[in-house]
Amino acid sequence: MNVLFLDSVHPILKERLSSSGYNCIERFSEPLNELDNEFQEAYGIVIRSRFRLDSAIFNKCSKLKFIARSGSGLENIDILEAEKRNVKIYNSPEGNCDAVAEHVIGMLLMLFNNLCRSDRQVRNGKWVREGNRGIELNNKTVGIIGYGHTGSSLARKLIGFGCRIMAHDKYKSGFGNEIIEESTLNDLLDSCDIISLHLPLSEETRFMANESFFQSFKNPVCVVNSSRGPILNTSDLVKAMQKDKVWGACLDVLEYEETSFEYLSETKMPEPLKWLSSSDKVVLTPHIAGWTKESYYKLSSVLADKILADKNFS
Repeated sequence: MNVLFLDSVHPILKERLSSSGYNCIERFSEPLNELDNEFQEAYGIVIRSRFRLDSAIFNKCSKLKFIARSGSGLENIDILEAEKRNVKIYNSPEGNCDAVAEHVIGMLLMLFNNLCRSDRQVRNGKWVREGNRGIELNNKTVGIIGYGHTGSSLARKLIGFGCRIMAHDKYKSGFGNEIIEESTLNDLLDSCDIISLHLPLSEETRFMANESFFQSFKNPVCVVNSSRGPILNTSDLVKAMQKDKVWGACLDVLEYEETSFEYLSETKMPEPLKWLSSSDKVVLTPHIAGWTKESYYKLSSVLADKILADKNFS
């Protein structure tokens, strides 16, 4: 049973699959058009985001039984094609949900307390106290859009900061309790000081955070995106910040990223990104919210658990 590793992941996945009788083949850098033989013999495929597995790839994989995606997003897999061919898809959102949630809180604390600016000032010999007076998370209303593993992990961590937590998920219900307020999207947009996006990328969510979305805020808010860049329209965010509909932004992902997430587009730096980069009201990080030493291991360990627990493949 050959398992073709197209992206590097923590070695625990290879170790556990190998010890269970799988033949693991690593092809981290080869172009897809040089892997026809491997595809023909692949029983399983392990990926992150380097390639899109479309119908052309599926046509080469006559023996394929499963795809293991290290991470949560499945936008680089033709899910309908996989279903048509009875190919099982595994992902591992459980593996980095805590890492993303902690990163979001770190970005918020960085923005609210002017940590980046004040650190830079002190390093340059400036001692500015009043100009760096911060804002507390305590008693702020946080709206979480998308209440899966990461959204719920963020909610649990915000409880300790004394936040009011509202959550909306179009495809879930019944998750509210005495602490987490299950909310309509309109009520959330009307009430929140902070809005954090935790959505998969699909045609439905692409540029969901657009001019209309930002204009619907009742009060100026801080917007956080740690899910996928194309969920948020950067140009529309800049306009909303210039009109004071949005007072701050924490962005770990950008619409300008390449699909592999490894680098920004090689085109000239877009004007909206230049504007965000020059603002002290914005915190930017390079798609590292789920990128911790612990999550590196957990992402692969969760996949191994799922594959080895499936009786069809044991």
